[in-house]
Amino acid sequence: MDIYEPAEDSLLLQHFIAEYAFGRVLDIGTGSGIQALTAAKVKQVREVVAVDINEFALERLKNNEFVKLNGKIKVKKSDLFSNIQNQFDLIIFNPPYLPQDKGIEDPALYGGKKGWELSERFFDDVSNYLSTNGKILFLFSSLTDKAKIDEIISEKMLQSKLIAEEKMPMFETLYVYLIEKSDLLKELERQGVENIHYLTHGKRGNIFTGIIDKSKLIKSHFPAKKNLVKVGIKVKREDSKAMGRIENETKWLKILNKSSIGPYYMISNGGYLVYRFVEGQFILDWAK
Repeated sequence: MDIYEPAEDSLLLQHFIAEYAFGRVLDIGTGSGIQALTAAKVKQVREVVAVDINEFALERLKNNEFVKLNGKIKVKKSDLFSNIQNQFDLIIFNPPYLPQDKGIEDPALYGGKKGWELSERFFDDVSNYLSTNGKILFLFSSLTDKAKIDEIISEKMLQSKLIAEEKMPMFETLYVYLIEKSDLLKELERQGVENIHYLTHGKRGNIFTGIIDKSKLIKSHFPAKKNLVKVGIKVKREDSKAMGRIENETKWLKILNKSSIGPYYMISNGGYLVYRFVEGQFILDWAK
């Protein structure tokens, strides 16, 4: 398997490593190791974990003289987060981002059929490995579909800031995002909610699912025999002009729960409502 050697995208991303690297750093899809090697030279960094699925790339990085002498860099095989433990203060990802060309197989270049599928897999799990105030440095291309990337990031309760944009030949533009957890995500995690995933939306709210460890709840009136429980999370949509809907729904859910009606209420504030998730079919699918 070929190694993706540093090119314009790698060099653009490298420019920001010294500014944002601190504590524990994870370099996903390390390839040549350019980002991991740069991060290891930053004084505020105490450990760098560099991962890839390309065993040849990993062996070459392990044999790098700086890696042998520095001692900060740990090199390991992992498909995204499949072999990762603990949380990191900076996660770096320069993914393969090109839409798949028919008849050509090159995992170092193609991010899926439309180019963004691998990035979506990354964002599905990244929050579990990012410290509360951690950052993500993420590079992608206009060929990946910027609107789709923005949608994916928003649906994971993350917030992004464009910190670099570079126009390339052949009508391509490279983007570097600085991404972190939204205040809402931090609050939910503080309350014990984990593994949060977007489910769907209505006119006024977005619906997410998550897992909550009942033993970690700050407060709850939720009856459950098991500690780990699947929950639904309703969050007001930013474009909704409705006032007080979460508070009103919370009020009535508590009243209904007294008669064992509705999903069990767990926790809420004015911005969100968490309740026990009820497994079932979408009503239109059921009606058919």
